[in-house]
Amino acid sequence: MKQRIITGIIGGVIFISFVIVGGWLFSLFITIVASIAIFELLKMKKISPISLMGFVSLLSMWLLLVPTAWYDQVIPFSFSKVEIFLFLILALLMFTVITKNTFTFDEVGFVILSSVYVGFGFHYLIVTRELPEIGMILVFFVLLIIWTTDSVAYFVGRSLGKHKLWPDISPKKTIEGSIGGVVGAIVIGTIFYVFYPIFPNYVITIIIILITSIFGQLGDLVESALKRHYAVKDSGNVLPGHGGILDRFDSLIYVMPILHLLLLI
Repeated sequence: MKQRIITGIIGGVIFISFVIVGGWLFSLFITIVASIAIFELLKMKKISPISLMGFVSLLSMWLLLVPTAWYDQVIPFSFSKVEIFLFLILALLMFTVITKNTFTFDEVGFVILSSVYVGFGFHYLIVTRELPEIGMILVFFVLLIIWTTDSVAYFVGRSLGKHKLWPDISPKKTIEGSIGGVVGAIVIGTIFYVFYPIFPNYVITIIIILITSIFGQLGDLVESALKRHYAVKDSGNVLPGHGGILDRFDSLIYVMPILHLLLLI
């Protein structure tokens, strides 16, 4: 527990510092974090990061990760990011033939889905931070809702939890804890809105709080299902006492695309 607390404090200070600084330093930091996350996924699948497929996975993830403005400045072609990503998918499918199924269709699907999961998730985190004037506050708001949900759900679940939320995926989570997490998020999110009314009205604020809290918990379950499928306890060991990058960012990278796709931020 002591190691977990120390790691949490140090990691939190580092992450919050980069959020405050913003700009290219924040984007570079997130790129490093996302690269570690894709390596964690590859290791779950027993694909060596130091291999052709490891390199392709990293490249495809970077393609989806980088802000469009960066892409337009660096890539001299007229193809969009999505078009190049589609070409990459076709190349991977062709590779299954060239390798005579040494590299299988299943592995192609894993590489593609992993790249989308990590790349788009962290991409929208960068995009949110780059929003003029309110970017930093928005990131802190989403982080606060996620952290509040996790913390309140943990304590409510331990003290009042009797009904399992999804025992086949995460045996310790309870329905009471999940509901408590949402309620806690509403309370803290409302207090935040009183001091920083960054949304047009309170109704929109509540909608964003609910989506962030509920889908943040779902994002955590998605990663738990992934780890259970590949029979691993943690996604990695880069964060002593906490596991890997995906163990800490699973809710955030699941929620960010949803909030953007629903045009809520």
